[in-house]
Amino acid sequence: MKKIKVSVISYLNTSPFVYGLKHSEIIDYIDLRYNTPAECAVSLLNKDADLGIVPAAVVPQIPDRQIISDYCIGASGNVRSVVICSNLPVSEIKTLYLDFESCTSVLLARLLLDDYWKINVHPVRLNSLSDINPDREDSAYVLIGDKVFDYEDKFKYRTDLAQAWKDFTGLPFVFAAWTAVTPLSNDFIAMFNSALTMGLANIPAAISEHRHTPDYRDAVKYLTENIDYNFDFMKRKALVKFWNMVLKLRSKYRSC
Repeated sequence: MKKIKVSVISYLNTSPFVYGLKHSEIIDYIDLRYNTPAECAVSLLNKDADLGIVPAAVVPQIPDRQIISDYCIGASGNVRSVVICSNLPVSEIKTLYLDFESCTSVLLARLLLDDYWKINVHPVRLNSLSDINPDREDSAYVLIGDKVFDYEDKFKYRTDLAQAWKDFTGLPFVFAAWTAVTPLSNDFIAMFNSALTMGLANIPAAISEHRHTPDYRDAVKYLTENIDYNFDFMKRKALVKFWNMVLKLRSKYRSC
């Protein structure tokens, strides 16, 4: 039997999903691949993977897509790991360096800058972690994922983008959703979701297997209080709103 190729983002916030997939019967039916959000998006767009935890901004671009799970990577307020780290208040930022690993967070930042904070900044793509310089007084960076744990205390300001979205729209935010580009059987989908459920029930064990974690208690707090995994009605509503906002401004935001 040909295995289903599954692309998973290798961040702490996906570690419960990874744990569930690795430690349930579905592991015999899948080929698990670890990617950054940007790499995951490309693998689904090119159909190099059958299924993946796809960054929200990319989902509408994928032909013949199907969101197959009631779980996602989301937040109902402060997410902690998607931020603008800066040495200036947001209102004073002139140049903003954009994380190279995610289009969704970059688009979210740009939408908030335009429509919520209503300020103009000069966006510059951040090419590598070595380009991050917390010592510059005018430093400002969109940072995502595990690297935030390393940099969050090195800047004067940390602006949480999920919380800003919530303040702006009153809605939670969805960063990534489990999306398939290959038809999957109902039995496989049920087995897949059962594995995710098992992983979420074993967060301490998932943390112990992750390669890059903050303090253990801090990691538990992050996964249980900052990340909201349930892809419920309000998150679906928020996802559609985000898609519509990006679509409305697609001429300006056609690239990240």
